[in-house]
Amino acid sequence: MQLTEKIKKRLLARKYKKSKMLFYLKGMLNVLIPDIYYRNRRRSLLDTISRYDTNYIQKRVAYYNKKISSFTLGTDALRLNDLSARQQSSYYFDLQEYLRYFSPNRSFHREFGDVMQVPSRPTFVKNRPISGNNENAILLKFNKIRHFNFINDHLSFTEKSNRLVWRGKAGKPHRIEFIKKHFNNPLFDLGQSNTPEPGGDPARQKAFMSIAEQLRFKFILSIEGNDVATNLKWIMSSNSLCFMRKPRNETWYMEGTLQPDIHYVLLKDDYSDIESKMEYYTRNENAALEIIKQANEYTKQFQDKQRETLIGLLVIQQYFQQSGQDILP
Repeated sequence: MQLTEKIKKRLLARKYKKSKMLFYLKGMLNVLIPDIYYRNRRRSLLDTISRYDTNYIQKRVAYYNKKISSFTLGTDALRLNDLSARQQSSYYFDLQEYLRYFSPNRSFHREFGDVMQVPSRPTFVKNRPISGNNENAILLKFNKIRHFNFINDHLSFTEKSNRLVWRGKAGKPHRIEFIKKHFNNPLFDLGQSNTPEPGGDPARQKAFMSIAEQLRFKFILSIEGNDVATNLKWIMSSNSLCFMRKPRNETWYMEGTLQPDIHYVLLKDDYSDIESKMEYYTRNENAALEIIKQANEYTKQFQDKQRETLIGLLVIQQYFQQSGQDILP
């Protein structure tokens, strides 16, 4: 019986998880394809814009690249050939996926990882703060193997438990405070993946819980970490309600355009209203279903692979044009 349960848990863990091995294998194989193949395809890909809503695409490009004037690159600007696939991992492959459509001598600034401050020069980044002057942070779809995981939820909202679930690393003060305050609440199933802070209850550290297991709950909490919450995208594509505070950071997913109580259930900054919100949406199922519907619709816009590639190419093309670089092959 124990062996059977272990096998079931492993299968559940893999059900909605992207394969990193396949991602890296695909990335390495793509490196073997001559660059000229991609450069020759760029024009035909850009011509596909006529198949889509041009205004929509232009709005997305303008959202990711907010620069409205020309700029000068710094002396530390890089070219794709300056980067190492082995050192840069998923960020390298994500950047290469777009830049290979352009001449390899084009220069740019990039910052991989969680970006804590807006760069001093226009730079390709994964994330940026939503508020303030963030125009130097040019968003690209970085680290998508981890962040862009959309799912097909086979459980209806009605079939799920009337409880709230969260799993993640509790390192930031707001995460620590939340789990300290609510860990023993029977309405929640909370657990952190890391060892609690000195003096913290060791019981708060729990074993891994798969996405499939979390989908058994009606309410799933999304808490930002260093930047955005990793679980936000798959929650928004599920039949569970996303509970979160107003986001402070955004990525290619355009978290800054999410509307509270339309795409997700807005929580107070101190989470003091979380139980009342759970009670409300348990009693008002139609209201919950409407938010889930809007969340699912919002997420669909990122699932047209060819259109996403087109938008990425246009963001980079605009960057090269603004920095005074010829975009011809």
